[in-house]
Amino acid sequence: VGPLVPPRPGDLIEIFRIGYEHWAIYVEDDCVVHLAPPSEEFEAGSISSIFSNRAVVKYSRLEDVLHGCSWKINNKLDATYLPLPVDKIIRRTKKMINKMVQYSLIDRNCEHFVNDLRYGVSRSQQVGRLWLRREREAGSRLRAVSTEPDAGLELTKL
Repeated sequence: VGPLVPPRPGDLIEIFRIGYEHWAIYVEDDCVVHLAPPSEEFEAGSISSIFSNRAVVKYSRLEDVLHGCSWKINNKLDATYLPLPVDKIIRRTKKMINKMVQYSLIDRNCEHFVNDLRYGVSRSQQVGRLWLRREREAGSRLRAVSTEPDAGLELTKL
């Protein structure tokens, strides 16, 4: 399921996988550019693909990248960063096709990749949300430990 308005060249496409989002950039004729694992053993955009430290830049039909998942056009950083001119976005994007790039879930993932192509800024809000959630969970566990009876005594014995 996708948006009612068709994507335009340079639009960012957010694809909702189970547990995370995969990102692509719309180029033309129902085709997108996105990061995929370097080997065929992992399916592009699969959860297994996030453990590789390299990715290949692929030009694919949007339908082939979706794998039945829902998606939306999401140029959410337009309010924060000025998008590059569309012709420059498309030129930069096409130049990357079939190149092998470094991949890291933390600082070089598919969201960083498409934001860099659209805005010239490598940024992932998905990673920021993940870290914030982890910090909150860790803080909750620490508070729970510190409110246990005799928790202070245990700490002073160490």
